[in-house]
Amino acid sequence: MYSLARSLLFRLDAEKAHGMALSALDLAHRLGLATHLGSGSVDDPVTLMGLRFPNRIGLAAGLDKNADHLDALGALGFGFVEVGTVTPKPQDGNPRPRLFRLPEGEAIINRMGFNNAGVDHLVERVRRTRYDGIIGINIGKNLTTPVERAVDDYLHCLRKVHAHAHYVTVNISSPNTPGLRDLQFGEHLDQLLGTLRKESRTLDRDAGRRVPLAVKIAPDMSDEEVALVAHSLASNEIDAVIATNTTVLREAVAGLPGAEEQGGLSGRPVFEPSNVVIRALRRRLPELPIIGVGGVDSAAAARAKQEAGADLVQLYSGFVYRGPGLVGECARALQARPSEKGGEA
Repeated sequence: MYSLARSLLFRLDAEKAHGMALSALDLAHRLGLATHLGSGSVDDPVTLMGLRFPNRIGLAAGLDKNADHLDALGALGFGFVEVGTVTPKPQDGNPRPRLFRLPEGEAIINRMGFNNAGVDHLVERVRRTRYDGIIGINIGKNLTTPVERAVDDYLHCLRKVHAHAHYVTVNISSPNTPGLRDLQFGEHLDQLLGTLRKESRTLDRDAGRRVPLAVKIAPDMSDEEVALVAHSLASNEIDAVIATNTTVLREAVAGLPGAEEQGGLSGRPVFEPSNVVIRALRRRLPELPIIGVGGVDSAAAARAKQEAGADLVQLYSGFVYRGPGLVGECARALQARPSEKGGEA
């Protein structure tokens, strides 16, 4: 059924099709049909960051930037859903067209530019949700905020979302906000994470609940750069790392129609680059929870992420190409043996 819907949607502009698909999913949810679109929910609880995840498959940030579709997406069997990236003020993002499919490469290029309705809108949507799974909220900075003042935007968002998130992700790796990736290394990263870690502890203490802090990083790093990031994550006691965001490299899709478009490339071409980063992180941070994302479009791909060192796996482009059935397929592929269930990390 999804293959037919996809063939129709793929005839439309990618961003328009994205909106139509989510609206259709909302309608299916209101009619009580959303749970039948997938391949069944998987009960495979695992405890990480002090949180009990119903299963190991989540939805990556970017698909539901404003948490407008959280209930419907949650009904598809995800163990967790990450919404955002959200910024302090609403912003339109980059001019259209800004979202491009590369079907021959099972890939997507986007240069959305953190288009979102602002943190207050997202918080209200999360506050009203009936979804009872784990909710991550991904935060970023506004385009008009200078990089040297980026911490102010992250602090603003962290304070706003803390009471409504199960975990918060600091997005420093989108290639579509100028200068953002400069925050990934050295003193810039240590200052940002140190400030956010200190604030999160204060918020935790005042709220009487702990909200873990995760960081999302890029795949376009050398081994030495991964080592620097790993050191900052450890020294600032970050709770988890999400590896990885989209890539700016194009070798894997060279010559394909649309490959010349600017933006971040996701889907199958980023599968192995993200695995390389996951392996490097796991070597250096054997105890840190890793959420693996990038190119997961099958049960085998999900297992490969796990074998590389990921504790949890997120879907994005694979979900667009394969549809809701991929959620249960991947969750079953990662299902723990009885002796492993409930493990803490």
